[in-house]
Amino acid sequence: MAKYIAQIIVLGAQVVGRAFARALKQEIAASQEAAKRAGGGAEGTRRAAANASTGLTLEEAMQILNIDKLDKEKINKNYEHLFQANEKAKGGSFYLQSKIVRAKERIDAEFKQAKQAESQKKEAPSQQKDTS
Repeated sequence: MAKYIAQIIVLGAQVVGRAFARALKQEIAASQEAAKRAGGGAEGTRRAAANASTGLTLEEAMQILNIDKLDKEKINKNYEHLFQANEKAKGGSFYLQSKIVRAKERIDAEFKQAKQAESQKKEAPSQQKDTS
């Protein structure tokens, strides 16, 4: 009887171990895919930080504000319209209004990062000339 119980325990441990290994492999593959989509390297790190600070990805923010590309004029127009349409006084939703604000913040963070990256690129050639 003890022999059968030991076999059941060993078999159960093997099944759990295989399931754990499979889940771990899937998680690693998913994180690698997410890193590829985020741009990897320093760019991926910046995007991940912006995503974490606002709680939204850039794609989600663009969907919320109903835009296809990053155009400041269209972003501001859609933001104002959606924010006004969801005013509490007009029977709107504070939750939706807060999502709209977070989406705008996320897109503004993307513009800020792009501006910083552009200024760093401009500074890099001038620093190389100084050291030559």
